[in-house]
Amino acid sequence: MANSWWEIQILCDPALEDLIFWRLEMFGCRGTSSETKGHLQLIGAYLPQMQAQLLDLAALSLWLRQDALTVGLPVPVTQWHLIDEEDWASSWKQHWEPQEIGDRLLIYPAWLPIPESSERLLLRLDPGAAFGTGTHATTQLCLEALEMRVTEDSNSVIADIGCGSGILSIGAVLLGAKKVYAVDIDPLAVQAAHSNRDLNQITEEHLVVGKGSVELLPQLTDGKPVNGILCNILAEVIIDLIPAITEIAAPECWGVMSGILLDQAKPIADTLEQHNWIVATLWRRQDWCCFNIRRS
Repeated sequence: MANSWWEIQILCDPALEDLIFWRLEMFGCRGTSSETKGHLQLIGAYLPQMQAQLLDLAALSLWLRQDALTVGLPVPVTQWHLIDEEDWASSWKQHWEPQEIGDRLLIYPAWLPIPESSERLLLRLDPGAAFGTGTHATTQLCLEALEMRVTEDSNSVIADIGCGSGILSIGAVLLGAKKVYAVDIDPLAVQAAHSNRDLNQITEEHLVVGKGSVELLPQLTDGKPVNGILCNILAEVIIDLIPAITEIAAPECWGVMSGILLDQAKPIADTLEQHNWIVATLWRRQDWCCFNIRRS
């Protein structure tokens, strides 16, 4: 079947949801959904057929089983089948509803009619194949932290490293950031971030999107340091990026970092302190945490 996708369905204990999302992201899935089924949670994930063989999917099922046993929860039931590209593009959207995050933001799927009125800032989103819908704990933690950091008079110039769908960058602009530079190494993420920028009627004057990582930022900023850092990616990658992130940060810079499991927090904190960052607060949601940091 040309342009086919694996649709992976996982029926699990709700307490496993965040751990399963993390495992699916590590596996390379490009779009997830979640819905309640009685006392259980049904998670859907999608992966291009060319990226996985049946043995790979069997290994994923085994990893999910081992993850559940490690934390003492019931083993999830995993199944998969092939669907065509058109079905993939619409099936995961059926279960994604508008979501209030923090005190000010409303994440709103792009394919739904715009509400007539809302007291919240409307962040319209179509993530496509990129990570970042607002349903994952790490994204929620980052957006809530942004509310504490960014206002219209904060004069924030922010770098979003690993921007995915652009959700954090757009949220920062809506909250009042002066300018955001968003980068990602995945061309599909860059495409999604561009599309979502336009969807929210944000100009390039306020949000610049580029393909690359932290090494691209000096070129985008003309060598000027930023006073805010957003980084919601995997902990192993964050550790490697901290020295380069420090190089682009202004002396008064703050940062919000997530994508970090609780048992990964100490090596992140140690590396930050080695590069003259102070961990101001550490927020926790289920098995995930979010670092709120500032330069020492």
